[in-house]
Order: sequence, then C-alpha cells, then structure tokens
Amino acid sequence: MDDPTAGPEKGAGDATVPVIGAVETRDALPFDALIPALKAAFIAGATVPERHHHHIPHPEGDGVLLLMPAWSGSLLGTKIATIHPGNSARGLPSVHSTYLLADAATGAPLALLDGNEITTRRTIAVSALAASFLAREHASDLLIVGAGRIAALAAEAFAAVRPIRTVSVWNRDAAKAERLVAELRATGFAAEAATSLEDAARRAGIVTCATPSTAPIIHGDWLQPGTHLDLIGSFTPAMREADDACFARGQIYVDTRDALAEAGDLTGPIAAGVITVDDIRGSLADLCTGRVAGRASGDDITVFKSVGTALADLAAAAMAYARRGVSDLG
Repeated sequence: MDDPTAGPEKGAGDATVPVIGAVETRDALPFDALIPALKAAFIAGATVPERHHHHIPHPEGDGVLLLMPAWSGSLLGTKIATIHPGNSARGLPSVHSTYLLADAATGAPLALLDGNEITTRRTIAVSALAASFLAREHASDLLIVGAGRIAALAAEAFAAVRPIRTVSVWNRDAAKAERLVAELRATGFAAEAATSLEDAARRAGIVTCATPSTAPIIHGDWLQPGTHLDLIGSFTPAMREADDACFARGQIYVDTRDALAEAGDLTGPIAAGVITVDDIRGSLADLCTGRVAGRASGDDITVFKSVGTALADLAAAAMAYARRGVSDLG
C-alpha cells in the first residue's frame, strides 16, 4: 500500500488534522485502482485485532459502538462506527462512521476520513476482487439483490473485473429497484428491474446480495452451473441471505475466517450439519497469494461470504489519503 507518511506532510507537528470528506474520499477510490490496492493489501497482510463491540443503551433506542483497528508497515488506523437501527424511523442513516489514520511509528494522526465512503467502497471492491478469482472469466450477466448504498455500486465494481453487459436489480421495495435501475441506465449499463427473483437468479452469471435479510432469499436450486454467488449482507448469526442448498452445492470461500463465527449464512448451515468448517476452501488472502486456487471448473458454483475486515479499511484509507487532492484520477 502507498506510504503517505513520506515527505513534508508527516503530520507530527501539524496543529490540525486534515479532514477528508465524503466526496474527496469517494473520488480518491476508483474501483480500477482500489481493487488492485486491496489485492496487494491482502497479500502483504496486516495486524487486525478482534473488533470491539460496545452496547450503548438509550431511552430512544439502543445503539452499538464499533471499533475496527488495524496496522501494517508505517500506518495504523481505526474505524469508529455507530450503529443505531432506530434511526430509520427518524429519517437518519443507521450507520455513521469515521476513519482515523495515523503514523504507526509515532502515533501522530494523519487524517480523519469519511468512514461511510471507505466502508461502502471497500466492501463491494472486496466482492469484486473475490469475483476476479471465482466468477467465470466471461460472466456478463449480473443480478443485484438489494438497492442500498453498497448495491448501488455493484455494477461498477464488478465491471472492473468482468465484462458485465446486462444488470438485473431485485429489491423487496420495487420502487427502490426501479430507482437504482434508472441510475444504472444513466451511467451506461443495460439494466432492468427483476419482477421474479428466481428467474433472474437462474439467468445470472454473478449474483450479489447486499441486504439486511434475516431469512434466506436466494435458493440453491435456482443457481445454474457456473454461477458465482456473492453474499455481503449477513454480518450477525441472526442474518441470512442464502439457504442451506447454496452452501451444499457451492465451493465456499470467505473474506476472513471471522465469517465462520459472525455470519448466519455460515453459522446456520454449520449448525445444521450441512457443511463443516473443513468445507471452507480458503480466505481472500489465500486466493490473492495463490495458496488456494479459485474456480477450477466452468460448471462450479462458487460462493463468497464476506463480513468485512479492518485490513481492507486500512488499505482504502491509505489510498484515499495518498490520492487526496488529485484532480485527474483517470
């Protein structure tokens, strides 16, 4: 990863810490650069302590304070996120986050970055990186399940690694799916809203799910040979996006081994005896380093389950800091 601590802007003597806002953070993280940067970070590795969860009681609705630290080489960082599910009733985002990037040698802060942009872009970029190993080389039909902030970036991210030609969008709220389709068409994608999730899944070469679902919405018997299934939404044992048959049929990979304890998409099938931990073929670091092979056959059904890692946050923050103020990110 880039070393933004070199040169005169070391930060130790600065009176104020630079703040890199949402727009600048977003513009500094184009997928054609972010995906290779993440690959390099997974190859290099980082120290990633267990994430910290703190329950925040409040009369108007409890929340969670989440801290995700990591350090590697000259850099250390922590994502500080608050999660208040009740905010949706207030018309507010349920998640707010900030990223503090610092010099690992001195602890001097280098910058505060918009954590929401870092999280959103690195999350879908990690999925695209996995697809570069697991999706068929000529996969061109993408199904997006969900219509939120991460889902909205899926077509752009997957198009950076595969020749995406057609995009279908399914969401429980059809109006939201239609809005995302309009946005995708405006950026040049041949997009349509899927009225039948089953039919869309049967046609797709890549299926990506980014939903808060607590019950399976993708069924394994829908997946045709060669399909790549990407699962983002489940990050607690109470959440599920795919049924047991998806895992029984699929070749399973994870972003990190933390997914085995945190994601209901894996804890459920393991508890039911459908799969065991030995059925997990490897992590994203294994794929990036070549320790584990990716897709072996054109007919394989591959499954990638991510829960997020502070390593990816650190890599994205370092890249955004190094590229801040660059006007032509071409």
